[in-house]
Amino acid sequence: MRAITVQPGRANSAELSEIAEPAAVANSVLVEILALGVCGTDVEILRGEYGWPPPGRERLVLGHESLGRVLEAPAGSGLTKGDLVVGIVRRPDPVPCSSCAVGEWDMCRNGKYTEHGIKELDGFGCERVRLEPDRLVKVDPKLGDLGVLLEPTSILAKAWEQIERIGRRAHWEPHRVLVTGAGPIGLLATMMGRQRGFEVDVLDRVTDGPKPQLVRGLGARYHTGKVEELPKLPDITIECTGAPSLVVDVMKMSSPCGVVCLAGVSSGGRTLSLDVGGLNQSLVLENDVVFGTVNANRRHYEAAAEALAKADRAWLSRLITRRVPLTRWQDAIGKQPHDVKVVIDFQNATSGS
Repeated sequence: MRAITVQPGRANSAELSEIAEPAAVANSVLVEILALGVCGTDVEILRGEYGWPPPGRERLVLGHESLGRVLEAPAGSGLTKGDLVVGIVRRPDPVPCSSCAVGEWDMCRNGKYTEHGIKELDGFGCERVRLEPDRLVKVDPKLGDLGVLLEPTSILAKAWEQIERIGRRAHWEPHRVLVTGAGPIGLLATMMGRQRGFEVDVLDRVTDGPKPQLVRGLGARYHTGKVEELPKLPDITIECTGAPSLVVDVMKMSSPCGVVCLAGVSSGGRTLSLDVGGLNQSLVLENDVVFGTVNANRRHYEAAAEALAKADRAWLSRLITRRVPLTRWQDAIGKQPHDVKVVIDFQNATSGS
């Protein structure tokens, strides 16, 4: 079968390869992959900047944002042939640490976790995979191919869960949310903020293309410029860009008792001049919280499935700005001016948009 494979640590090593069919394993689910979302982590792996192959191997099957259809499922698994499913990316470490032992593998404490398509486990960028039933999350059939958005949505489901937990440390009545970055993560953060009834401001650099209209389509406000130019301080900030200067700005510009969630991963090597004492004084005297979050556990995938099921399907469909056939998978990597989310279509081998 065909698979997108890469040699981690070596730039430009990716190719569409022929690999063996997944070995039959007792009580496993056979899934045909329908679509694969592309994100910044995939691009970093393709550049040779990130990623680890499975032990004893040189090449890794790429891809962690999946949508598949069940071909075979064992009795009592809760899954049947034809179900739409998404594979959970991270697996607990084998020790396991105290977090992994209770199903909180997204908070692994010893770093020995593995991740499909990223760290020591083949990904979902192949025509068929086999997984245990508890490593799959069922997708509402009404979502159809939009179920490929579930994995990135799970990241925001976790972010919102943690924001709300932090908020319960004291009496808190948040009203305004700031989301920095109007890429897929920022737009999904905005969607979930609006589902919670918050006023949401979204800050991004672009002035045209689909992003401003996608934000306004949620009833949120779209801004360009600087954080300090926003009309009011946010109670909650979700930073989705990882841009170092913006990370600093959102920590400075939070309302008293505010919560700042850092969901974007920064590249190293950037040095900024920063008044650490002044920032510390502000955070302490105003009881602010700044925290980082990444990955998700099964609970977050299930919350993400609920959020997508409640969302407007027409709006979700506009998030996917290009679908590229598997035979032209490289076209999905090169970013085009108005891309939001690009998806590799495993079912349509000849055409793309």
